[in-house]
Amino acid sequence: MNAPQKSEQLNAPHTNAAWHQRRLDATPRGVGVFGDFFIDKAKNAELWDIEGRRFIDFAGGIAVLNTGHVHPKVQAAIAAQLQRFTHSCYQVVPYTEYVALAERINAMVPIDGPVKTAFFSTGAEAIENAMKIARSATGRSGVIAFGGAFHGRSMFSVAMTGKVQPYKAGFGPFPPEIYHVPFPANGASLEESQRAMEQLFKCDIEPSRVAAIVFEPVQGEGGFNPIQPAAVKWLRELCDQHGILLVADEVQTGFARTGKMFAMEHYGVSPDLMTLAKSMAGGTTLSAVCGKAAIMDGPAPGGLGGTYAGNPLAIAASHAVIDVMQEEKLPERAQLLGDKLIAHLNAKKKTHARMGDVRGLGAMVACEFIDPKSGAPDADLTKRVQMAALKRGLLLLTCGVYGNVIRFLFPLTIEDAVFAEAMDVLDAALAECLG
Repeated sequence: MNAPQKSEQLNAPHTNAAWHQRRLDATPRGVGVFGDFFIDKAKNAELWDIEGRRFIDFAGGIAVLNTGHVHPKVQAAIAAQLQRFTHSCYQVVPYTEYVALAERINAMVPIDGPVKTAFFSTGAEAIENAMKIARSATGRSGVIAFGGAFHGRSMFSVAMTGKVQPYKAGFGPFPPEIYHVPFPANGASLEESQRAMEQLFKCDIEPSRVAAIVFEPVQGEGGFNPIQPAAVKWLRELCDQHGILLVADEVQTGFARTGKMFAMEHYGVSPDLMTLAKSMAGGTTLSAVCGKAAIMDGPAPGGLGGTYAGNPLAIAASHAVIDVMQEEKLPERAQLLGDKLIAHLNAKKKTHARMGDVRGLGAMVACEFIDPKSGAPDADLTKRVQMAALKRGLLLLTCGVYGNVIRFLFPLTIEDAVFAEAMDVLDAALAECLG
């Protein structure tokens, strides 16, 4: 049977339903897709599907679009780079823009002492390379992460992830010497985490064999749980005591989302390594590992890199993203919008007993939905709220170990009028589902 030509494929009926069926036929079910509609164009915090329907985007491509869809400065930077070259492989023929971006990030991140940065393509790649660097620099192999964490879908990063469904189920066995303890946030006390760490050191691995402790300053998929400030200081002291590297996974929290350029700035603690991705390049594929220079120099030449790592188009986009964040004061805007959203949700919570904890750091905000009698997570209600908002044109994402959290990831560049419109839609969805 002859394969259809490109023109035949694109000239087929241009409806969401037709393309939805073609997606089911052509792509595997393991690539889970939320929407049954297909994007045609987007601008800042709005997108339109192929049938012309408009949506307000409070998903941001899962925290990738802090500078919005198609920001004109980011678009112009990519277009200009496209005229020069699109690829040489940095490890074969380097380019100045890569080095200049590393210099900018080295000067920005809250890491003490001389800093170096290496670029990759995805958040999972950044995490995996951070672990390679940590193992090489320390000569140790153990890695400690936290329950509820999300660090990626590649084999090592998913082993570090602390959420079974849907990320780990059916994919084991996983790489050895990865351990988890409870995350010291709203669901677990610092004392509980400390006891679990002590038990881990007594029963599973001695501290002298641990290369790194990895944590998200605010857990993403785990439910937008900000770590307790005292816990960050404890982790720093613990790592210093035992020669362990402290790694902050800022793939989702980085680049202005939490009201600072990096979430670690809230805690006054310097990590040894940081991983960055998502909103650092305006929707193009770029990630980074940055850290203390002596640690970053642990691997020998050739031990780090990738064919597409630090792609020139993404590097150009990232330079523009940083410019936009500084010029438009996006960290400050994140704090302003986050405060406004939390106040709005807390006001609604007074009349809706099924709304649980409202939490966030900057504009990384979430709301739980619960059974008001038992306090048990209510994933079904959460899904209904999400779908009620969607049918009114507001795109929201869920998260949390129990699937009962709605998270808000609007572009920080969102217009005030569009933000206000989204609040009205959210109110209507809550009224429909909560009564």
